[in-house]
Amino acid sequence: MSKPLQGIRVIELGAFVAGPFASRLLGEFGADVIKVESLKGDQLRQWGPHAPGQDSYWSLVQTRNKRSISLDLRSEEGQDIVKELIKEADVVLENFKPGTLAKWGLSHEDMKALNPSLIITSISGFGQTGPYRNLPGFGNIAESMGGIRYVTGFPDKPPVRVGLAIGDSIAALYAVIGTLLSLYHRDAQNGKNGQIVDVALTEAIFSFLEGMVPEYVHANSIRERTGNQHVSAAPSNVYPTSDGKWVAIGANSDSLFARLTTVMERNDLAQDLLLQDNKGRVSEIDRLDAEIAKWTRRFTLDEVMEKLNEGSIPAGPIYSIEDILADPQYQARDMFLTLPDERLGDMVMPGIVPKLSETPGEVKWVGPDCGADTEEILSELGHSQEQIDLWKDSGVVRSTSAVKSIS
Repeated sequence: MSKPLQGIRVIELGAFVAGPFASRLLGEFGADVIKVESLKGDQLRQWGPHAPGQDSYWSLVQTRNKRSISLDLRSEEGQDIVKELIKEADVVLENFKPGTLAKWGLSHEDMKALNPSLIITSISGFGQTGPYRNLPGFGNIAESMGGIRYVTGFPDKPPVRVGLAIGDSIAALYAVIGTLLSLYHRDAQNGKNGQIVDVALTEAIFSFLEGMVPEYVHANSIRERTGNQHVSAAPSNVYPTSDGKWVAIGANSDSLFARLTTVMERNDLAQDLLLQDNKGRVSEIDRLDAEIAKWTRRFTLDEVMEKLNEGSIPAGPIYSIEDILADPQYQARDMFLTLPDERLGDMVMPGIVPKLSETPGEVKWVGPDCGADTEEILSELGHSQEQIDLWKDSGVVRSTSAVKSIS
């Protein structure tokens, strides 16, 4: 079955999270993704738990479906090889600090001159323009300056991290959206008009701030940290159970709240005039949350969930990764894939999002070793084995044994 991006070639120039995550998503739907790595490899290969002598599990997921070529990008020969790749590519996806690629003769203008139909998707801390364009910016900086950390946590505690690389991941999604829009536009223009997709990590986070801009400008309201309470709708919080677990409940419409009071057998709350609409419930949120918590503490998590599900109240347990893997809904939706791998045996990794009915995504292989496809890619570019061996000997390229187990 053909894939939506079959025939599209993506050159990934970047490391860590945002750029590689974006190209991973493109690769899952058929794009031929060539990951250009330094001779030492993407540093994500060293981040987090890993099997003895192997790259991190995170990096093996992040590089799945990709081919890896390892080059000395600071050498003229390495830069020339990248330029050859660009000439044959549809997309270059990079997340270097603005100006870095220009030092290697790979500015946006240089790349467009090589391939006018090229889509160049650039992810950076602050974008390609503006007074901060040359400043370094990682996801934690973007989450801070983009506004999400200011409102995350409890009011009497410092701002906290979400717990995942949320800034990089959101930026990666915008990079994918921009890339797909640009490919659509290019193809509608007979494949001749490439363009630049400029994604700033800070702006990606900023775009998620709901109504906070007009709330401040027009109502002089600054949203503050409120812990797990929803600031605009109630009740919506997490509540303790008798077995030491937590349940999230979202009964924040009038009809849902009425059903919740029925499940709780609390007719007094249903008749309370202050709780008849959302505005009133928000004003009484502390009292309301206390009453709900008093009720949930009487039951185990399973008992609470059974009552809430019977009442059609949106609710769910707070899951650890262990809980997720045991959940039948995730299992039924193929959200755990097991792939053979020469290094690890069978490796379990997350499934694909979104689900497409006619052209679904696919994971063909676990992420390869750094440089596993160097010789294959150089051969496709027309270079002889003799030339490839010379580059290997001189340290221009790195080549490892091709570890790529196809499922």
